[in-house]
Amino acid sequence: MNLTQLTGTPSRRLLRALHDHPRRALVALFLFVAVAGAAGGPVAGALRSDGGFTPGDADSVRAVERIEAATGLQPSPGVVLLVETPPGGDEAVEAAADTLAGLDGVARTDVAGAAQDGTSALVVGTLAADANEEATARAALDAFADDDGVTVGGGAVVGVQLGEQIGQDLARAETFAFPVLILLSLLVFGGRAAVLPLAVGVTTVLGTFLVLTGINQVYGVSVFALNLIIGLGLGLAIDYTLFLLTRYREELDRQGPTLDAVLTTMRTAGRTVVFSAATVAVALATLLVFPMGFLRSMGLAGAVVAVVAAAAALVVSPMIFGLWGRKLARRRTNDAAEGRWYRVSHAVMRRPGLIAVATAAVMLVLAAPALRTAWTPVDGTIVPPGQSARVVSDTVEGEYGGTGTTPVTIAVEGDGATELARQASGLPGVIAPAEAADLGGGVWQVDLEVTGDPAGEDARTVVTDVRELAADAGVDALVAGPAADFIDQQDAIADSLPLAAALLVLLTVLVLWLMTGSVVLPVKAVVMNALTVGVALGALTWIYQDGRLTGLLGYTPNGGIEPTNFLIAAAVVFALSTDYGVFLLGRIKEARESGEPEREAVAVGLGRTGAVVTAAALLLAVAIGAFSSSEISFIQQIGIATAIGVLVDAFVVRSLLVPALMGLMGKWNWWAPMWLRRVHDRIGVSER
Repeated sequence: MNLTQLTGTPSRRLLRALHDHPRRALVALFLFVAVAGAAGGPVAGALRSDGGFTPGDADSVRAVERIEAATGLQPSPGVVLLVETPPGGDEAVEAAADTLAGLDGVARTDVAGAAQDGTSALVVGTLAADANEEATARAALDAFADDDGVTVGGGAVVGVQLGEQIGQDLARAETFAFPVLILLSLLVFGGRAAVLPLAVGVTTVLGTFLVLTGINQVYGVSVFALNLIIGLGLGLAIDYTLFLLTRYREELDRQGPTLDAVLTTMRTAGRTVVFSAATVAVALATLLVFPMGFLRSMGLAGAVVAVVAAAAALVVSPMIFGLWGRKLARRRTNDAAEGRWYRVSHAVMRRPGLIAVATAAVMLVLAAPALRTAWTPVDGTIVPPGQSARVVSDTVEGEYGGTGTTPVTIAVEGDGATELARQASGLPGVIAPAEAADLGGGVWQVDLEVTGDPAGEDARTVVTDVRELAADAGVDALVAGPAADFIDQQDAIADSLPLAAALLVLLTVLVLWLMTGSVVLPVKAVVMNALTVGVALGALTWIYQDGRLTGLLGYTPNGGIEPTNFLIAAAVVFALSTDYGVFLLGRIKEARESGEPEREAVAVGLGRTGAVVTAAALLLAVAIGAFSSSEISFIQQIGIATAIGVLVDAFVVRSLLVPALMGLMGKWNWWAPMWLRRVHDRIGVSER
């Protein structure tokens, strides 16, 4: 569809209204942002801060539900008090237990033991099955806030303190990132044009909050999605507006501050933004395949923010173009920068095979550490050291040998509990004989104390052995506890990963085929994205699993990487790698269709986008990399991996590997079977 054919279409009427009446449009935008802020802003306090790392239908979750249904109590303590006990300090322990017992939601309190040196004791509170964990945890924190002799921890308190820490991390990241982004935007966008990414960024974040407010009514979204929304929302807003503005400035030189300049910008760069948002959205949406709430929340939030960012950029940009027009023109041209990238491209294509092999080999070496990644569960080390829940967790592990926790819990329904308890007591790793406790209603509970960490290798072996014993004996037994949670998580990931990976590849190939008409370019893009993801994940393993840079980053290594975090980092890096590839391919395709030879089209495309992609990558790395300042280690890891992936993609893949492979394959880059070419032409997604 050409410009004259756009006359009378809804898209032209909308663009004309935005361009010709920018002040009215900006007033409407301001009203939308105000409504989105008022209605969507409070969603941050309504998101879930508990669980989400284990499938809701897993055996370990069903075991907890079985025990809760039989007893009306949660199977393990939700609040743990660490009480200082000076000589004659029994009264302090009793007073703490009485105070805890008086809180709503606490069904039972017990004194769980004393430290070996006698300086402290543990009081554990078991919550009612229907208790509001967050409200009870907050009440416990408030009740002992002025008592220096009592430190409050436990699973319920962990959720509350992680939620609060996320709020603090967001404020810190914004404090760091916003001034830097504003300064860089002034330098990159130039003058008043720096308002454009700010307006689109605010609209994107608040618009996404508004959408999630509705989604959260039917599906509980994890509070950890907030970090992704703000970081990715700001980053994509900068990317999309920078590419639209760059193209509009080119059209200003050709057509002046006219509606046709805006239409051409939207027909070319706007189309590319749509495809870019589609690739980002489908990549992150593949996380919905996994049955864990944490992964689904991050995938859902990422897909929504990509769509909202594109919509905001495509709507807000014409307003700003219409408002300022010629004032947005470049004060100086970028011919020198374009010339450098143009020359780099030709230099690479003079020896494309050598450079492609060398670049891929270096990336494979940097990705190698990812192959030795060890999986570790979410444990107490995710809580920042200064939080009371972390103090209690570390003290229990160090001075109480895990007292106050039940690493492996078996919930048996029907006959066979006594015999199963006897057999399980003899398993390697079980340190004490266990008995079956009758919970009523035909449900029995067996608690096994095992050596090592609650979710460590010994405990996981015991869980597997117990499940085999129960299956062999025909006993209806479900196993709960940290080790069972971790095993169920691993099984769910293993079951869902092939489908998720297949969808990631197929959907990415489909979107890029719709854009280019080629089947070769999408396959190449997937391979190059995989290399970029490998480098980012290799860095993650090298830093966090190996315990490097702990002083600089302020985290506590636990010998591995949490697997859901690994998947999120991979999906985000893959999505953003495709994002930049779309922009470069769009300009190469445009140059080729204008009649340029194959290699010249590549050089022209890289010359026109090289500086822009580099600037966008730097800005996005700052926006999402700011979360490396988070005190929650797995949020920090996503920020680090994404920043590394974005920079590698912009400076290595787009600068060296893309032109080398494009030059090496020539016209075969655009190959597709004739029947598929006819299908593509019939769909009608070209610029014309």
